[in-house]
Amino acid sequence: MKNKNSEFDRLTDRRGTYSYKWAVAEGELPMWVADMDFETAPAIRAALMKRAAHGIFGYSELPKEYFTALADYRQRRDGYRPDPAEMVYSNGVVAAISSMVRSLTAPGESVLIEAPVYNIFYNSILNNGRRVLSSDLVYENGGYRVDFSDLEEKLARPETTLMLLCNPHNPVGRVWKSEELAMIGELCKRHGVTVVSDEIHCDIIRPGVHFTPFAAASETCKEISVSCLSASKTFNIAGLQSAALVISDPALRYRVWRALNNDEVGEPNCFSMTACIAAYTECDEWVAGLVDYLFENRAVAEEYIARRLPMLRTVRADATYLCWIDISEIESDSVRFTERVRAATGLYLSDGAEYGECGRSFVRMNLATQRERLFDGLDRLYRAVLEIYGGPEAK
Repeated sequence: MKNKNSEFDRLTDRRGTYSYKWAVAEGELPMWVADMDFETAPAIRAALMKRAAHGIFGYSELPKEYFTALADYRQRRDGYRPDPAEMVYSNGVVAAISSMVRSLTAPGESVLIEAPVYNIFYNSILNNGRRVLSSDLVYENGGYRVDFSDLEEKLARPETTLMLLCNPHNPVGRVWKSEELAMIGELCKRHGVTVVSDEIHCDIIRPGVHFTPFAAASETCKEISVSCLSASKTFNIAGLQSAALVISDPALRYRVWRALNNDEVGEPNCFSMTACIAAYTECDEWVAGLVDYLFENRAVAEEYIARRLPMLRTVRADATYLCWIDISEIESDSVRFTERVRAATGLYLSDGAEYGECGRSFVRMNLATQRERLFDGLDRLYRAVLEIYGGPEAK
């Protein structure tokens, strides 16, 4: 492995740090919520320590460098530079999505998603009194695709006014092609539907695969959409709570900005700004190493499961550090499966039912951990499956 003995192999004990992921019993191994076990980039830690040494942490204003640093970083990553003048700050992507569900739709209207999809999308819709409408992705030949006929039928419904797009897709790991995004954009414009594109995982892309931002797919996509960007996943700084929205249409941008401020989720804090500027300006080499390591982890997990647990099937993925595993050959209920695996071995996975009913026979495993812990998790999964479900001893 290229990154053997790298900084990503260093084990860091996260217990006792108020970690949401690691709030588990002694001996349990959490591989569920999308939170990496790696320390963030050295340049970010240094910038935060310098800021902390100042000793005063009062109200902050957003510096212009925040948006320009992000725009330049995205140019280097994707070949597409969003306009800093079209950016709006938010405390986080989830806070922004919830705010936009409230401000861009009316109670009782439908918000379209593509299940199986990030479970918090459901919360943002239902908690705000809107209806979830899913155009389920089609699972075939070990991967997923959009059912464009079904998508158009549901976009055409008069009560459908907003679409939440996951680009790249969590949990299935699809990197949508430019032509797919352009087609989604055309359908949404035709039927008067605004698109909110959650692009929080857009840096975790398989080397050699190109990620297309939704707004870059066509002028139509750009004019009808809000793109949600954040350093939280790439740099493991979700706890600092910072995001940026890119909105080209001035009227839409004002409407979103007004709602964010009404909801009081548009105020920056000094540490998030400091961390993000360092991330976007000083950490390109670190990100490259991280991505290599994560896709080596994916290769390890896929090979292990194919060899030792052939009754399970991993879904092809070119994005995220999340492995979507088909358990349908041995179990139809992922909730029961994950509970039994955790009780037997302490391995904590996400049940696929969280992401929609069409995910009920899948589980999600977070691969963003040290290789040593990854093998521990895979061994626990192996032991649990053989103990609970039986089957031939694998090689």
